[in-house]
Formats: sequence, structure tokens, C-alpha cells
Amino acid sequence: MSTVRVNLGERSYVIKIAAGLLGRLGQELASDLGQAQVALVTDSNVASLYQKTTEESLTRAGFTPGVAVVPAGEEQKNLEWASRLYDEFFEMELERSSVILALGGGMIGDLGGFAAATFMRGVPFVQIPTTLLAQVDSSVGGKVAVNHKYGKNMIGAFYQPRAVYIDPETLRTLPKEELRSGLAEVVKYGVILEGEFFGFLEENVAKILALDIDVISSIIERCCALKAQVVEKDERETGLRAILNYGHTTAHALETLLEYKGLRHGEAVSVGMLVASEVAERMNLIQKEVTSRQENLLERLGLPTRIRAGVHEVLSLTFHDKKVKGGRLRFVLPTKIGEVIISDEVSEEILREALSERLGA
Repeated sequence: MSTVRVNLGERSYVIKIAAGLLGRLGQELASDLGQAQVALVTDSNVASLYQKTTEESLTRAGFTPGVAVVPAGEEQKNLEWASRLYDEFFEMELERSSVILALGGGMIGDLGGFAAATFMRGVPFVQIPTTLLAQVDSSVGGKVAVNHKYGKNMIGAFYQPRAVYIDPETLRTLPKEELRSGLAEVVKYGVILEGEFFGFLEENVAKILALDIDVISSIIERCCALKAQVVEKDERETGLRAILNYGHTTAHALETLLEYKGLRHGEAVSVGMLVASEVAERMNLIQKEVTSRQENLLERLGLPTRIRAGVHEVLSLTFHDKKVKGGRLRFVLPTKIGEVIISDEVSEEILREALSERLGA
């Protein structure tokens, strides 16, 4: 088993990564948090695959889990479903010492975590991510939220989990499109923090796509460690942590425009990273080769590098992003592979040109 510790004082926690970990979940939970009343929050897709294994593991360890199943899909990540979860929690007679277990992808982690953060002013919760995107990114760092008609993740909180348990074997049941979606976030870490890791990805595309568990496990561990380092320095995104939003400004605008349908988060991030790189080129921060390397790797991993969407509409939504400050966009821009800066000097004209290059409409 690999472990990564997120050091945040009294809010510190451990990320555990091991094949087959889901079958030992109850044992690990009892060891790390002790006995407590637990509520398992999952979605309909994940429930059909892993609810039985998870419940049996919890029961063997002495837990009596309540279960709340949310319909699958990003469109459920809203205040209405958060309210429905509160109803479920009350019916389960949860207390402030009860633990919410979020079993699923990023939607369930965000929604379950948001519900945990706000139910009775906050109850403990644990992330059990089952998608690559959630395992390498959204389950770590304590950002929980629901979507709003005015934007993605607009209503939320910083609320750290008590533990994160990652079983890479769950990726074997993940649709190829979802696996590739998660790989966009993996590539992001290489661009923003570690050029050597980016090179490792370039050299191991075949093994990654074949789901070599050793390679995938090492990738998950490295991404978690890199994110932990950033979160430890800037838990509430007042500065450094914003670099984790590389590609997300455009991605969130695309997702909002398409109402979270027909475009996976990682696919939007893939295009968004290239928009940011195009901006950096036009601002003379990088040579074209930096964009080309990203584009080539993303294409080899099966991710989109262009998408048809209205430039004007995406531009307008971009200015509603959480990262707008004082009416000025804050963009994460690469200066080389493995290094980025945060800039509020991106002009509307340059952004429009970059969007036109990648949106094709």
C-alpha cells in the first residue's frame, strides 16, 4: 500500500492507495477513524458495481451503513440533491459524529462532501473515489461544491476529508471515455508542476491506456503527492493553489454553456489547457513547442484538442468565473513544461484569438 499524507495541522489526513483496497475498506476505516455511524453516498452506476462489496466490508468491520443512492450524472450536482441527501441523513438519524462516505467519481465526492460540510454545520466525511479524475484530483484538497445555473462549483466550501481511500482496481470497470477524461488532470500536473512527470507520461502512453496497474498506481500516487504539496502551502486558494486551475477557466465555461451534458470534465479541461497555452504563446511566454507537446500527448491519450462551441458565448461565461477578480481574468499560463504563472494581464482580444483557434466556431 502507498500512502500520501496531507499535512494541514489538526485537519491532516492520509491518502491510501492499493489494489483491492475497497474490499478492506471497513478494516481501514475502523483503524483510522474508529467505530462510528456511517452513511454511504453513491450514484446509481457505482452502486451497481461496488455497493455490495463496500457494504460487506463495512459490515465485517462492525459498521451498520445507511445508503443514499443519487442518479448518475453531473446534472445531479445541485442544491436540490443536496437537500434530498439532508432528508436521507435525518431519516438515518445521523449525528454530528457520524461519518459520510462518498463512494464514486467527482460528482459524488463534490456533492457528498458539500452535504457533509453543511449538514449539522459539518460532519466528518471520507472520500472513496472510483474514477481516475477523482482519484488524482477532486478527492484531495477539500474543495466541495454544487453547480448553479450561473456556473460550475459556484456554491461550495473548503472542507477536508478525514481520509481518502483509493483502489485503482475500480478503474477496470470505468468506461474508456471516463478513463481518458481523468488523464487530462494527470497531464495537467505535469504541465504545472513537474516536467519530468510529463516526460514519464509521454513515454508510457501504451501502458497507461492498457491500464497497467503498477503504472497507474504510481501515477495516482505522484498526482496526489503533488496536489498535497500545493494544498499544504495554500489550503484556501489565496495564491499558489490557483495553479491547479490550469485549463479550468475555459473548461468551466464550456461545461456551463453545454449544461454539463455531452462533454466530460476532462475533455473540457483538455481543450481548456490548450486555450491557456495558446494565450501564453500570444503573450510571448512560451514557444509553440510547449503547446505542441501538450497537444500531442493529449491526442495520444485520446482526448480532444478542439471542440465546436461559440466563441462569444464562451468568452461571456468566462467573465462569470470564480477566478475573475475586480473584473480582470486570472489565467494560469505555462512558461515551460513543469512551470506556470498566474496572470491577470490577459486581454480580451488575445483570449478571443486563442478561443477561436481551439473552439472552431
